[in-house]
Amino acid sequence: MDNQNLKAFIAVADCESFSDAADQLYITQSAISKRIAQIELQIGKKLFDRIARQVSLTEAGKELLPRAQRILKEYEDALQAINDLSGEASGTLRLAISHHLGLHRLPPVLKQFSQHYPNVTLDIEFMDSEKAYEQVLHGESEVAVITLALDSHHNIYSKKIWDDPLRFICAQDHPLANLKQPELKDLAEYPIILPGLNTYTGRIIQNLFQREGIPLKAPMSTNYLETISTMVEIGLGWSVLPETLVRDLHVMPFKQISIERELGYIHHMKRSLSNAAVGFLNLMDKAA
Repeated sequence: MDNQNLKAFIAVADCESFSDAADQLYITQSAISKRIAQIELQIGKKLFDRIARQVSLTEAGKELLPRAQRILKEYEDALQAINDLSGEASGTLRLAISHHLGLHRLPPVLKQFSQHYPNVTLDIEFMDSEKAYEQVLHGESEVAVITLALDSHHNIYSKKIWDDPLRFICAQDHPLANLKQPELKDLAEYPIILPGLNTYTGRIIQNLFQREGIPLKAPMSTNYLETISTMVEIGLGWSVLPETLVRDLHVMPFKQISIERELGYIHHMKRSLSNAAVGFLNLMDKAA
């Protein structure tokens, strides 16, 4: 099967849309439809059902998808291995980066990398740390730079680069800002705006209050820390955020409580790293 046809098939399966897949691959929708039709002609089976503008995989499509993903990955790995024989870093480096790190920690490293390795094309996806972890685990990204997981998979190598202290914060005119020596039980009286409970940061905060047996009052949640900072600033609740997002907010002085998260990179231990990935990780190590 032609690799371009397989890419079109995978894109439609991921997007559940022919038009969105066309946008993702920068080709026309008719070109996408033609490539899918060519695969269907080859295998003699329909790959997608289209009902009321909804696109879903048929049974044949579900059987083909993981195999198509594996074929493309092996093909791309082979090309990268051949490129790496020269000893130079070239080709494409696929990175998964958390939104927060992409904004506040990585720009200097990415700038250095682009200067040192001009023949490498960076393919960067910005996403939640949890999704980035899964991307590396399933071979969809070579390296991820994320908030490190509380529990790591045995096939994942992780390295801490930065400690990221977390601060209890509220608006300057919030009632909690008037407390000179606040306690955790004081916070339970007011609404909290949390990172999603499915995130590593959200779990760190939840674990702290659960250990103390203190229930939190109807938490609002969002995975975007910058959004939380804005919501706290206008007085919708208090939160726990990294120091980089404190800005003009009031930091509550908890002397006996210290919590932090670890930021760093991960890669799959059973995957041979490309020269580009090795170069990138060397720059990350220097940033520690």
